[in-house]
Amino acid sequence: MADKENDTSHPNTPALAWTTLMEGNKRFVENIASHPNQDAVRRTSLTSGQHPFVTIFGCSDSRLAAEIIFDMGLGDAFVVRTAGHVIDNTALGSIEFGEEYLKVPLIVVLGHDSCGAVTATKAAVETGSMPAGHVRGIVELITPSVLAALREDSASGIDSMVTEHVKQTAARLLEESPIIAAGVSSGKTAVVGLTYHLNDGRAELVYNSGPIAA
Repeated sequence: MADKENDTSHPNTPALAWTTLMEGNKRFVENIASHPNQDAVRRTSLTSGQHPFVTIFGCSDSRLAAEIIFDMGLGDAFVVRTAGHVIDNTALGSIEFGEEYLKVPLIVVLGHDSCGAVTATKAAVETGSMPAGHVRGIVELITPSVLAALREDSASGIDSMVTEHVKQTAARLLEESPIIAAGVSSGKTAVVGLTYHLNDGRAELVYNSGPIAA
């Protein structure tokens, strides 16, 4: 996973990375995806290194394939995934790797409608019954987000809880990683939170820390 010298064909600022990402999602939503950077030439060009323009920390859900929903290709995205996009040391270290070694200008926390991990957490909060095995650890990490959503609105549904969890996850990246916080403070990096809508494929901005405006 070696870094690569700056490639001018790649967005190298938070604003350019954000624009590129959302233009790709727009193409996907409109069913005019261009499937860039997926040919043999691109594959060969990456053998000496990588220079992705975005780190995506998303849920492991099979419906949330980042390169597809943002119409990207090989070498474009540094992707980290856990169920419910919960942060542990390995996930945080992976995101920091993108920041420190690959100089990625945009970090995205990506949640989605009807998240199974959030649904399981809501059930645990309501019933007091925790799931078995290591799934319990996932539920414990999501519980603060579910409780915060319920404090805001006692009738909160799953999707409102997902939005709150995306916001809290993005904020935690800055709180728990001096490396990421320094990147945002210097203007080299932005951290955003998106929720993905399963019905229409649209990614919606719910959190922003950093210069994503051109």
